Amino acid sequence: MTNSGPDPFSTERLDALPLRVAYADEMAAVLADPALHTYTGGAPETAGELRVRYARQTAGSPDPGVAWWNWVLRVRDEGCLAGYVQATVHAREAEAEIAWVIGTPWQGRGYAKEAAAGLVARLTGTGAARTVVAHVRPDHTASAAVAAAAGLAPTEAWCDGERRWERGRAG
Repeated sequence: MTNSGPDPFSTERLDALPLRVAYADEMAAVLADPALHTYTGGAPETAGELRVRYARQTAGSPDPGVAWWNWVLRVRDEGCLAGYVQATVHAREAEAEIAWVIGTPWQGRGYAKEAAAGLVARLTGTGAARTVVAHVRPDHTASAAVAAAAGLAPTEAWCDGERRWERGRAG
């Protein structure tokens, strides 16, 4: 599997652009609300910290069988970044684990559902993954709604206090 990075994709209102270190300044503002870390822990990162993280992410996984694909989300009509989606793609298992974050000012507009559904369509439509999974805290109803909108269903499996949601393995 190559770690050359993902191709861009678009949904009705969003452009998913492959992550670049140059997006760190704008994304630091998008992700600045401490409330975004309620379910994931941690705190907002500075632009400098994001530059370091983005450099590591864009360099790719050290495992040649795993690809780290990350996109920032640009709201086409506003011309600004509003969040991100990501996928860790395991080639041997044809499985991708996905995640999404939308900045607080853009929440409640359906962008997370649109982006996650677009990401699942991209991963399964290109053959990058047959199975797509996400892990959602049981009290995070907004993320559960996003996972459902992306075609994932809750399973009985748990990891670190989060329920595994899945699409593809059973059909």
